[in-house]
Amino acid sequence: MKYSQSSKSTMRALAVSLEAPGRIDVQDVPTPSARPDEVLVEVHAISLNRGEMRALRSAPAGVIPGWDFAGVLLEDISDELTAGARVLGIVEHGAWAEMVAVRRDSIAAIPEEITFAEAAALPTAALTALRTLRLGAVGLGDHVLVTGASGGVGQFAVQLSAQAGAMVTALVSTGTNADALKAIGAKHVITDIEQARDRFDVIIESVGGQVLGRALSMLDSRGRLVAFGNSSDEPSSFNVRDVYNGALVKILGFELFFDPLPFGRDLATLLDLMVKGKLTPHVAQVLPWDDMAIALDRLGNRAVGGKLILTLRS
Repeated sequence: MKYSQSSKSTMRALAVSLEAPGRIDVQDVPTPSARPDEVLVEVHAISLNRGEMRALRSAPAGVIPGWDFAGVLLEDISDELTAGARVLGIVEHGAWAEMVAVRRDSIAAIPEEITFAEAAALPTAALTALRTLRLGAVGLGDHVLVTGASGGVGQFAVQLSAQAGAMVTALVSTGTNADALKAIGAKHVITDIEQARDRFDVIIESVGGQVLGRALSMLDSRGRLVAFGNSSDEPSSFNVRDVYNGALVKILGFELFFDPLPFGRDLATLLDLMVKGKLTPHVAQVLPWDDMAIALDRLGNRAVGGKLILTLRS
């Protein structure tokens, strides 16, 4: 069965405009066509990520950005996932629109207890946290350092590490609410990496610059550092002795869309953890999508702690 909405030939989308504030505005564009391995979803909510904002700076006119979305499935996939189902998904581009074409294995059903806005906060941030922890092989009893822990990925990484039975240290900027991070699983909260008095089995690193260089010297002899970002926008340097004297220390890089594993199964896992109260997204603000330029400005100025969600429909 197909939902009637999928028959529309045009739709509204937040597309790149070189003259618009923030280089983005609402435009009328053709409805996407789904390939054989894809389905169409009517989008109800999207979340913003700093990586999208960086890409927007150089994107050509007419491009529809966007990774994360929550909405309504427009055609049947299986007996369990049918047209009209509420779903969560992720794409490499095109989510900032009324409809999006997405791979069938990149969506998951949203449980009735979870709103579109709450679900939309998950994909990029929570998948990155889950998969970097998996790459770092975080386990019971491990000592884990999460840098940039007050951000979207960082908060999910703190929660998931604690769920795995790890002892978590959260590195945050001055002024961050330490009690809030302790409430979601951080054992220690520090504002300077020099305050760390531990050696770590795993470091989940997104700050770059001097923090990355210093963090390498804090790994245990078999420790793993997983780097997925550089929020400082600074180059990193380190003494190579801190690596080879560490015996089997590993430095691993991670980029979400380079991972070949389908996203749907992990999204279903994350949603299940939310239902069970074991994972809580920090939704900082929910705005209508017409306020995209305002939202991007707040994101760029780091004026919010947590996820910014934009809604397309009530």
